[in-house]
Amino acid sequence: MSLSRAEIEEFWDSWLAINREAERTGDWRVMAEWYAEDATYGWMYSVDEHFMAVGRDQIRDWAIGIEMDGLDGWHYDYQATVIDEKNAMIVGFWKQKSGIVNDETGQEYEILGIGGSWFGVERQTAGADAGQVKIAWQRDWFDMPSTAHTFLEIISAGKAPETLLKRMSVTGHDVPGHYHHADLPSSVWPPPVERGDHLTQESV
Repeated sequence: MSLSRAEIEEFWDSWLAINREAERTGDWRVMAEWYAEDATYGWMYSVDEHFMAVGRDQIRDWAIGIEMDGLDGWHYDYQATVIDEKNAMIVGFWKQKSGIVNDETGQEYEILGIGGSWFGVERQTAGADAGQVKIAWQRDWFDMPSTAHTFLEIISAGKAPETLLKRMSVTGHDVPGHYHHADLPSSVWPPPVERGDHLTQESV
C-alpha cells in the first residue's frame, strides 16, 4: 500500500516528537510503538561486531533498551532530513550530544562524526496495527572512533555518571543483539535493499 509524501511527513513529525519526549524522560522504550511488529533495526560496531534487533519486542528491550541505558541526558538532534516518497524511505542526520558540559570549553561533549538513521516505512496490512504507518526497518551509522574518543574524554574529566560507566561496560558478542557478521539474523543492508528492490544503476 503506497504512502503519500504528506503521510510520510506526518509520520516523521510524530517520530521527532517521540524522540524529544524520550530525551526529556530518559526512557527511550516509549519509541517502540513506532516500529512494526516484525521490524528490524541494526548498526555496525566493528567489522565483525554488529547489532541487530528483530521484531518490536527486541527493539524495545535491546535497541532502545539495553543499548540506550545509561545515556540519560544525551540527545540526538536531527539536523537534516531526506524523504524518498517513491520508495517510502527516510534518512535523518543527527548530532549526538551528551548533555555533559566540558568545564574548559563551556560546551557539551559531542561526538563529532556525522551520525544518522535510514528508515523504511510501511502501512501495515494486518494485525493490531493494520492501516497504521510504522517503521519496517532502520539502519544507523555513526563515527565509532569519535564516539570512543568522546566517551574517554568524559571519563578522563571525571564527568561520567555511574549509569554511563555501567553502560560502557556492556560490550562484546555476549550482549543481546550483538552478532558476528556471519550470524546476523537480518542483513546489514535493509532487506528490500539487499534484495535489489531499489537499484538505481546497473551493477558493474
